[in-house]
Amino acid sequence: MPEVLKAPLVVEFPFTRSLGPVQSAFLTGLRERVVLGVRAGDGRVLVPPVEYDPVTAEEIRDLVEVAPTGTVTTWAWNHAPRRGQPLDTPFAWVLVKLDGADTALLHALDAPGPDAVRTGMRVRVRWAGERVGAITDIACFEPYDGDGAPEPTGHDGVFDDLVTGIVAPARLDYTYSPGRAQSGYIAALAERRTVGERCPSCRKVYVPPRGACPTCGVATAEQVEVGPRGTVTTFCIVNIKARNLDIEVPYVYAHIALDGADLALHGRIAGIPYDRVRMGLRVEAVWTDGARYPDHYRPTGEPDADYDTYKELL
Repeated sequence: MPEVLKAPLVVEFPFTRSLGPVQSAFLTGLRERVVLGVRAGDGRVLVPPVEYDPVTAEEIRDLVEVAPTGTVTTWAWNHAPRRGQPLDTPFAWVLVKLDGADTALLHALDAPGPDAVRTGMRVRVRWAGERVGAITDIACFEPYDGDGAPEPTGHDGVFDDLVTGIVAPARLDYTYSPGRAQSGYIAALAERRTVGERCPSCRKVYVPPRGACPTCGVATAEQVEVGPRGTVTTFCIVNIKARNLDIEVPYVYAHIALDGADLALHGRIAGIPYDRVRMGLRVEAVWTDGARYPDHYRPTGEPDADYDTYKELL
């Protein structure tokens, strides 16, 4: 049995969003070292502010400045900070109810260790040296003994040069394992073979294999080598060039039913003008030196397959 594979993967993209009037004022305030909340219909001051009353769903716009000092309501120690977190040394995640607010703000607390953190402790904002209008303008919270903290100025939330949008990087680091069936499929590709698995009940051959038949719900184990030729069942023409992909547009991406398979896989079609690709076109895999999977599929020169031979694979 081949080794079950695993690999570290990263999904990362910039998330761009516009800000409404309340969030715009809140983030602009942080840039100016002012913390703003919003007054709800029942008189509570909500920090961070929201645009709609959580009780009545009415729009709320009454901005209220609160103090940069507050009280820890609960906390959890983070002994191993991850990439992109507020501090690169161990710290506490804390919910802080700022003075003048009725709800708590989540952020980081810089403390020497978990023994130095407790519910009810007093803290204050440590401002970032360079502020741009983001939640990271609060670098973190720090313990506060009652001296030297500025009082709220009664700011009304009106600023020049409002922050109207933000770009927040989203990133997920994880380890992926394709499992036994797909590990065998990938190992066979390294030998320039395409291997599926047959369902013991319906006898369909799935490529790539899933480890179980999606129709019958039973495990698959019998390996079946398919291809190397196949039939284009359907396709699309790509007209948008992807970043870091050295392929000129337009090009064709297709579903290809390899001979002997009962499920079509994806593959790029080359070696033929994009406007001559068609359903039923017979193709074969093209490998490049050192590749672990086919680079693309090209026409074999055979007559097109009859529609009835692949209509169930569309």
